[in-house]
Amino acid sequence: MGMLCAVSFNRYGRLYYLDPGELRPQVGDRVLVPTDDGPEVAECVWAAQWVSEETDGFPRLVGLAGDDDLVRDEALRRRKAEAKVAAKRLIRAHGLPMKVVAVDHVLNSGDGGGERSTVYFTAPHRVDFRSLVRDLGATLHCRVELRQLSARDSARVQGGIGSCGRDLCCATFLTDFEPVTIRMAKDQDLPLNPLRISGACGRLMCCLKYEHPLYDRSSIYPTSGQRVTTPEGEARVVSRHVPSETVTVRQLSSGETKRCSLSDVCGSRRAYEEGPTP
Repeated sequence: MGMLCAVSFNRYGRLYYLDPGELRPQVGDRVLVPTDDGPEVAECVWAAQWVSEETDGFPRLVGLAGDDDLVRDEALRRRKAEAKVAAKRLIRAHGLPMKVVAVDHVLNSGDGGGERSTVYFTAPHRVDFRSLVRDLGATLHCRVELRQLSARDSARVQGGIGSCGRDLCCATFLTDFEPVTIRMAKDQDLPLNPLRISGACGRLMCCLKYEHPLYDRSSIYPTSGQRVTTPEGEARVVSRHVPSETVTVRQLSSGETKRCSLSDVCGSRRAYEEGPTP
């Protein structure tokens, strides 16, 4: 058991959990977070509080950001914006099929190499950007690196709103991308329409993977077309709704369609041999 707080480097960006140590930052406080290139300024979005998990493996806050740290952070953000504008302009000038996704800038790299800019981009195929790197380095007066991102990584970096109306899972709490298959969509009775089961990246939605274990209980549900007994009489199953533990049935006597709880039909269902109704 220990204390944790959550910080974000960008508004509505991904959350990072850290051990506050002796500090007690409040929501909105600027704090210093350890990174590979030295402490960086981030905003506390979740005040330090006790949690039941062990916190030994979490990085520890360096301290609260001072005036000098805030000035440096403002200069860093300004250099990022300048690098992004310059990269877009030179990409158009070189006629390359690239799209700038994000820019990372280091004012003083730890290896003594001075300033460094890393431009993250997407492209439909491999791109020869050697001349672009040369011109970009001359424009920004620093060392420049270009890194191509996959469709999923691009969505994570840019963020956005999913079809559910919430922030993208990959940009908020998902730490690793796990394989997602079309079989997971079938097990969840979802329409196999690419527009319905694809995320902002154009790939299968990540939630199909981490919600899939919920549907392991689907074997206790009657299948579509199966004959069951409800409080209103005999009926046939039209569809099932695993999250709400209900099924939609059509009454044999009246033809009326209604939704029943699983407990109403699960104990009384019985297999039928006629096959599903048309």
